[in-house]
Amino acid sequence: MSDNSRRLGDQTMRLNRYIAQAGLASRRKADELIENGNVRVNGKPVKQMGYIVQEGDRVEVNGTFVETPEKAVYYVLNKPKGYITSTEDEKSRPVVINLLTDVTARVFPVGRLDYNTSGLLLMTNDGNLAYRLSHPKHEVTKTYLALVSGALSREKLAKLRKGVDIGGYITKPAQVQIIKQGERSSLVEITIHEGKNRQVRKMFAAVGNKVVELQRTAIGEIKLGRLLEGHYRKLTKVELDYLKTL
Repeated sequence: MSDNSRRLGDQTMRLNRYIAQAGLASRRKADELIENGNVRVNGKPVKQMGYIVQEGDRVEVNGTFVETPEKAVYYVLNKPKGYITSTEDEKSRPVVINLLTDVTARVFPVGRLDYNTSGLLLMTNDGNLAYRLSHPKHEVTKTYLALVSGALSREKLAKLRKGVDIGGYITKPAQVQIIKQGERSSLVEITIHEGKNRQVRKMFAAVGNKVVELQRTAIGEIKLGRLLEGHYRKLTKVELDYLKTL
């Protein structure tokens, strides 16, 4: 077994955060690993959630040494269509990680965007943040711009706003606003709280409209803005402060 562990420097960190920030698991999953006796520090099992990892400590999870967590980094990526929201793909399709050409930290996408959906994607190495953003209790909003076939009547808008059946699941109330409407197509802004698989596409399908183009423009208070497709940027201090409130 190779020792891939490094020193913490002059930092200390709670054990569950250490595991999460190393990108091994969410903090909640890290708690489970600790509670189940799957974590050792300096060769001894540790089941205390609040254990503080000190400089020089060697942490193992399921028999494998954990590398010292990197400094947390946060990026907004404008994902193009035709990319898989992953760090690798068994079918050798383009993956979003390849777009972050000068990022050396081992980042991963928070949540997902479908292959044919573009727009805002958060990239980080902070497993705890990924957990907070994806956990339903935080109800972080996600805003999309959808080009759909046909027109949307008042009845359809009312259904979308109230909640529709997308295959055994009734969506929570959504904010829906028509930006531009014609006989053949409509441009619609929709804000949801959940993150079900292909949810926005299924919601419009439920009222008889097909999504032609879909772009995510915001996650909570983090906006895509004018960031060019395929480009990325670091989060601002204001955006980072917002994430700390979740």
